[in-house]
Amino acid sequence: MPVRRTRPLCVLAAALALTVTAPAAVANAAGSAPDSPAALREVLFVGNNWDGTADVIESTGDFARIGRIDVIPDKDERMAEINADPIRWIYFTAIRNSVGEGHDQFVDDMYATPDGTSVVVSRPSFADVVSLDLATGRIDWRFPVSGYRSDHMAVSPDGKRVAVSASTSNTVHVLDIETGEELGSFATGDKPHENVFSGDGRYIWNMSIGEVNTALDATWLDWTKGDRRITVADATTFEQVKVIDMRDRLDAAGLKDHSDAVRPAAFSPDESKLYFQVSFFNGFLEYDIATDRITRTKTLPKNPATSDDRTTWVNDSRHHGITVKPDGTKLCVAGTMDDYATVVDRATLEQGPLVTASKPYWATVSGDGKSCVVSESGADRVTAIDFATGEKTVSVPVGDHPQRVRLGRVEADWTSPSGS
Repeated sequence: MPVRRTRPLCVLAAALALTVTAPAAVANAAGSAPDSPAALREVLFVGNNWDGTADVIESTGDFARIGRIDVIPDKDERMAEINADPIRWIYFTAIRNSVGEGHDQFVDDMYATPDGTSVVVSRPSFADVVSLDLATGRIDWRFPVSGYRSDHMAVSPDGKRVAVSASTSNTVHVLDIETGEELGSFATGDKPHENVFSGDGRYIWNMSIGEVNTALDATWLDWTKGDRRITVADATTFEQVKVIDMRDRLDAAGLKDHSDAVRPAAFSPDESKLYFQVSFFNGFLEYDIATDRITRTKTLPKNPATSDDRTTWVNDSRHHGITVKPDGTKLCVAGTMDDYATVVDRATLEQGPLVTASKPYWATVSGDGKSCVVSESGADRVTAIDFATGEKTVSVPVGDHPQRVRLGRVEADWTSPSGS
């Protein structure tokens, strides 16, 4: 699909010179550069997975809603294609009845282009990635992923490339963010999930989570979940550079009962440590990249009201969402099935207050770096928590089942496209 215009891109200088073993710290989620020829406004994009919209809210302060975008303006066309293809219809229905919890998944992840004119969105139920013009709401380009479902994405530090997981084909596609042209791809473990670019843009880290939709959730059946690993790929040649299987590292740390499915992850500012969640665990682990070993484990409180039946936990997630304060002193964790979020001191791993939240599904950092922002998918709102006090400061309503929250930029005078 041709692009209607070409936009200037501003290059974001890499903060650190990295080796292959050093991943990115907290990514510049917008893929945006500090300088731009247009006046831009920093915002947070909130993907409302079940209703196919993205809310745009203030990135600091009261986090008030600025506008809303329809991310499925082509729904009728896509549904006609799905209904005409029995195999695609089976997968579409399976997504609805499994990972979608009875709902279609219309927006998983999103990133704004550096010039603030478009937002790129992965749409799991439509198995694609689209770029939406923020002024008109129209689709600039569309890329169908291999297989039948798209998932988490990542944007390169210079804002020029976007990587997307194709979860049923065990592939990561890397696209030109301006044109949607595929620049390359690489193979992963089973069900690729999270993607992270290294700070210099040379490598892409992918975490595969395996089969999270089966009921074989007992500890002794963990082996049935498939090939779960971190794959590090060269972002230029797309060759596999390194594979990290956390099973051996967990066993060495005395954590044989822990799943090796790495879920959301966050890197320390110096990119020496990886903090990650795994399936079924109420807590997170610290992994030292240089020594290739798990160095600390943090178990967070269980909610007494949370069922002990692991098959009732959504997509094997006990906790899903973790981020690091920019200065590296605090972490913020979304305790998804335990219905809270909390700030954790990175040095001591002591948690702060447990802030009540309804199925919090993601955690990110506010534009000023002072707050942790979590999406409450069970209450259709976004909540900010002060890193300094660990206390909730504000909640704002958003659309149906918010999940990913990403920093980005829009033009300074931006308003919702008509019809959104």
